Amino acid sequence: MFKPLLKRLALSSLLTCSAFAIADQSDYKLMVISDSDSSQAIIQGQYEAVLNNTAKSSDVNSQYELAFNRCAASVKSKNFSHAESLCTEAIKLLNQSEVRGYKRRELTSFALSNRGIARIMSKNDTAALSDFYEAVKMSGNDLVNHNLNRAKQNLAL
Repeated sequence: MFKPLLKRLALSSLLTCSAFAIADQSDYKLMVISDSDSSQAIIQGQYEAVLNNTAKSSDVNSQYELAFNRCAASVKSKNFSHAESLCTEAIKLLNQSEVRGYKRRELTSFALSNRGIARIMSKNDTAALSDFYEAVKMSGNDLVNHNLNRAKQNLAL
């Protein structure tokens, strides 16, 4: 009885930390953490609803998920400086979270990649490339690799 419950808890915590990509107008892949509220609002184009959600939670995991998704909503709203600070906040909160090992590295690489998109859109190319390279180094995920290759192509590197 204990093992099935443990498996169910592990699976549910894994699912709350999953991420998916949405295409940006520039063909970059912007990552969003799958949570029932803010990720659905972003998919539906309700960026302001996500950005206006400033609910404070004592749960660090909820805090980084909200900061992460608010970063993506800011990028979609073309508020790149706000997106950059939200991604930086998400990275900081991820480092304090209880997410372990591989998943933390992957989510951090996604947040770095999202911050790279915000930076490249605000013409901060050097910092953007640094984020993309660091993201690829942390997690060689196809989405992160796509964003690095897209940036190099756009900058003719």
